[in-house]
Amino acid sequence: MTVRTRFAPSPTGLLHIGGVRTALFNYLFARHHGGEFLLRIEDTDRARSTQEAVQVILDGLDWLGLTPDSPPVYQSSREARHVEVAMQLLAAGKAYKCYCTPEELQAMRAQAMAEKRPPRYDGRWRDRDPAEAPAGVKPAIRLKAPREGEVVLADLVQGEVRVKNAEMDDMIILRSDGTPTYLHAVVCDDHDMGITHVIRGDDHLTNTFRQIQIYDAMGWDKPAFAHIPLIHGADGAKLSKRHGAVSVLEFREQGFLPEALCNYLLRLGWGHGDAEFLSRAEQIDLFSLEGVGRAASRMDYAKLTHLNGLWLRQADDERLRAEVVARLAKAEITVDAAAMQRILALMPGLKERAKTLGELTASAAFLAREIPLPFEPKAEALLTPEARARLFALVPVLEGVDFTPAALDTALRAFAEAQGCKLGQVAQPLRAALTGSTMSPGIDATLIALGPAESLKRVRAAAG
Repeated sequence: MTVRTRFAPSPTGLLHIGGVRTALFNYLFARHHGGEFLLRIEDTDRARSTQEAVQVILDGLDWLGLTPDSPPVYQSSREARHVEVAMQLLAAGKAYKCYCTPEELQAMRAQAMAEKRPPRYDGRWRDRDPAEAPAGVKPAIRLKAPREGEVVLADLVQGEVRVKNAEMDDMIILRSDGTPTYLHAVVCDDHDMGITHVIRGDDHLTNTFRQIQIYDAMGWDKPAFAHIPLIHGADGAKLSKRHGAVSVLEFREQGFLPEALCNYLLRLGWGHGDAEFLSRAEQIDLFSLEGVGRAASRMDYAKLTHLNGLWLRQADDERLRAEVVARLAKAEITVDAAAMQRILALMPGLKERAKTLGELTASAAFLAREIPLPFEPKAEALLTPEARARLFALVPVLEGVDFTPAALDTALRAFAEAQGCKLGQVAQPLRAALTGSTMSPGIDATLIALGPAESLKRVRAAAG
């Protein structure tokens, strides 16, 4: 058997971080078993589904490296098939036409609630003669669900779960306007796509019991089900914008690397010993549903940011330069060829201090700026008259030294000794002059990245 999983988002909004983790688990499970990972866009809600939201899903999965093995299936294109299956059930006596009006259904719900009963359909058309149908009322088609016994689900995460059939009513599979319901369409699509494992959020658990009834009525093999717990905020409440970023594009804009986000989400509700920092290959090799916990996970943005910093340090310098240049361009900072070289030269030091691409870009911006530099208040405070005079005296020293780490270190130490001050009293004003900030990689590395001509130009400008 070829393992086949699917990610089936609805394009009615942004790709939520919980959906991203579901996609990741489906992807890793399929890859671990040498199977296929498929994508289905569940766009049957015509009023709310948008092409823009579809593109967000496609772009998000592409950014995360969760590439489906086949082009996406659009649920809306399969409506004829959904209707066909409903008609098969009707012809086999496993479904029936229900002529209840909206008013009757509302009265039924109101009575049930008044009697403190769950608001379920009472089955009044289940065995009724269609000849009694009221004129002018288009029927819905309902599944004739079993009333005895129970549905037993051997869930791969939640364990064995049981629901009595008497607790479920006869669900609508085809509305009175002829359109299929979501629960019915999903079963048809999963069957026709050959899905072997349905891995989704545990908020779908109640849906599964109803969907199993459709599988049984059609005589179809059921996939294995695994319902994974949801992601909550740090306070245990449902994750929302008040907790921080929740959509995949927000995380991208905030400067998180896709591999860091996937690494974090994998460890959010799944574990393998003490393993924390896992490459994609390691994730595929280790992933199993046995490692998924049953309790809801809590999003920890500080932990994600820390992990992102670790991934930044591992990232290729040229890739990071491209990210920084793109972000500088958005900030309307021009990056010429010289600045490109400076950013690449200093990247090893810059990425050691940054935790996000935003921080990395902010720390690299001085390499692309022109004089006069914008100065942070703390950097401006370092440039006292005494410090400016010292920088003026430093110019001829820098003019006569080779821009190598050893030569610069020796020259700066000798200059500080000649000035009768500590090295920091030279290096800190010099850093401010070069960067407009009080933070940067080592002063020798910063000087080398800027080069002799640019370094001297900035020192002279700061010295006044």
